[in-house]
Amino acid sequence: MTVWAQLLHFYQPPIQTHDILHKVAAESYRPVLAVLKEHKQARLAININAVLTQMLAEHGLGDIVDSLRELGERGQVEFVGSGKFHPILPLISEGERTRSIRENAQANHRLLGESWKPRGFFPPEMCYSGDILPAVASAGHEWLILSGVACPESWPTDVICRVPADGRTLHVLFRDDVRSNRISFRETDPGRFLDDLSRMGGGKDAYVVTAMDAETFGHHVRSWERDFLAATYEAIAAQPSTTSEPHTSRVSMVMPSELLTLFPDGSVIEPLASSWSTSRDDMGARNPYPLWQSPGNRVHELQWEYVGHCRELLAMAHRYATADEARKFAQMAETQWQPALHSCQFWWASRRPMWDVSMILRGFLLLNEVAILASRAVRLSSASEHIKREAGWRLAAANEARWQLEHQLVGDTPQ
Repeated sequence: MTVWAQLLHFYQPPIQTHDILHKVAAESYRPVLAVLKEHKQARLAININAVLTQMLAEHGLGDIVDSLRELGERGQVEFVGSGKFHPILPLISEGERTRSIRENAQANHRLLGESWKPRGFFPPEMCYSGDILPAVASAGHEWLILSGVACPESWPTDVICRVPADGRTLHVLFRDDVRSNRISFRETDPGRFLDDLSRMGGGKDAYVVTAMDAETFGHHVRSWERDFLAATYEAIAAQPSTTSEPHTSRVSMVMPSELLTLFPDGSVIEPLASSWSTSRDDMGARNPYPLWQSPGNRVHELQWEYVGHCRELLAMAHRYATADEARKFAQMAETQWQPALHSCQFWWASRRPMWDVSMILRGFLLLNEVAILASRAVRLSSASEHIKREAGWRLAAANEARWQLEHQLVGDTPQ
């Protein structure tokens, strides 16, 4: 038998507009969830970052949260952990990673109830380095999903690889990038997809994992939730009990966590730093996160330079803002810090081919708010004049980076 484990990733950034959120909900989220409710035999994993869960509830779209909770309560889907505001985990600090994962779990548990029992973990954009493992493991996850390009050895289809973390091992499920992208870009159909899966193991037990944005279905590709998802689920249900062709198998759906009991443990490995948008050429160029921190991309360089200034200013605010008024500004800066680290502002600056000045700027303004509020906290604090001057110099350096970034966005500075 060939076992298919599917994961759908639901996400919108904290800077998303009300109108676009409602448009995506109408075109994708409601239709996809309707398909799942209709096909009770469908079993899969869902990752929804808590920033989106909260936005749905706050923007009058609570019916989508209710549907997700219902699917979880009836055991049809399993939810997986992630970072609340969709940060690129390898590019932020250990403390920031731990907080993001913890707050994601707290917010989703509050909104999804007892159906929120994540065993697996989805790193945003599948961006991976070994640095993220302690935070993932300490939060209690049993497995994580990575892009196939991260696999350092022969492709696993009948064993589950593991990685060392916190004195134990986590299981690793590798996304089949080729099959996933065929679905995402409508380069297959239900018949061809299932025929391909039925031949995977040559008649022996095998598994395949696919993962993609939920917005693929209905928003990016019109009617794809019906033409592919619903049609594939129906075709699986209609399969004969046995196959007539040699070296083929029936296809069944399972949740990713079920793979851990269906297949034996494989070797302990060290996955390669990568993302689900990283190509083999990128790997050869030592560019594991090309859409978020690419060498030679001046806008990326300036964005991350500014992040560094914000981090230092926020640390100074925490250290010295002890008086009530100073502490108020420090807390305001802290509240904005996690949303300010969301991935989209870097993605839109990648020029591969994504480039949107508005989305870059809107993300940057969150960072700028952190810098201003943290600087104000230090200025109002009981810190020495020397420390306050240091904060002023840091803000001046941040302003220089901002000036250069603005000129990049306007187009006055050569790329």
